[in-house]
Amino acid sequence: MGKYLLLSVTVLAFVFACAGETRAAEAAKPRFIVTLPGMLGDKSYNDSCKAGIDKAVAEFGVEVKILQAATPADFESNNLAAAEGGYDLVIILSGQQKQAASKVIPEYPDQKFAIIDFSLPDNPKNVYSTLFAPNEGSFLAGAAAAMFTTQTQIDGVNPEKIVGWISGIETPLINDFYGGFKQGVAYIDPEVRILQAFAGSFTDPLKGKELALSQYEQGADIIMNVASATGIGILDAAAEQKKFAIGVDLNQDDLKPGYILTSMLKNVDMAAYLFIESIVKGTYEGGGRLYLDIAKGGVGLTDFSTFRGVWKDKFPQKIVERCQELAREIAAGKIRVDEFPGVR
Repeated sequence: MGKYLLLSVTVLAFVFACAGETRAAEAAKPRFIVTLPGMLGDKSYNDSCKAGIDKAVAEFGVEVKILQAATPADFESNNLAAAEGGYDLVIILSGQQKQAASKVIPEYPDQKFAIIDFSLPDNPKNVYSTLFAPNEGSFLAGAAAAMFTTQTQIDGVNPEKIVGWISGIETPLINDFYGGFKQGVAYIDPEVRILQAFAGSFTDPLKGKELALSQYEQGADIIMNVASATGIGILDAAAEQKKFAIGVDLNQDDLKPGYILTSMLKNVDMAAYLFIESIVKGTYEGGGRLYLDIAKGGVGLTDFSTFRGVWKDKFPQKIVERCQELAREIAAGKIRVDEFPGVR
């Protein structure tokens, strides 16, 4: 009996030891929190960030909490709650939150932050930032649109050289998108006219659709969507009118197959993943800045394969080849895409 009792005590001790080790291991895992400028489900900017988070969770087994913002009024309170939470890293997404972040971050000098799509003037030592080059990706989108508007062999493309561009709210970052698009259009054909509009919100698909329908009525063959959830309405309008659009941030080509020529990728997922990895692997660079341009794979276009699969022989393969050539020239510094002043 004594032998069995001794064995039971030994087993219990082993079980408790393992449980303690498990709890210690779980406690040792880095904890992250991400504040978004909007809501998940936009199939664009916010969902792109979530994709990077999901990849990091799958690879590193870390815990990540996401705070969504129903309105801009949520920005400061969300960032404050994140900073108060004792997380190993607070990730703040979007220049829309720059003002809120500028208020909160200085109050928490011992908290590590990572900010995506903007930077702070003094480059604080507890902040690791990422900036993109959406002007470069938009240049390619503009070039593609300018070439596409002459492809009258495709049903729905009229003889007029008109393209559209719709966004949510005018900001320096959004102006950087537009500047690149405008430059890309003019690089291919300065005679192409651009219709520009702002919805006043990044979360209003109905307004996006209304603006898109108006631009199609004015002769636009294809519209560049830079509008997050508002852009879903733009894509809906394209399919409804049997016209065309360009997606943004994520690969949106499959949302309306045959009506979305390509999508301008802005790989926010890459930034979110890299920041989480930096904590896991101990490479976090406080005061450092990442710059993700075409050369580093931060921005670009999808491969047009979904559109090509629908339109087959009518598909203008020369657009793909020319865009690939332009991307190489931008990466090599042979083409310089202008930046909106002060955006970076």
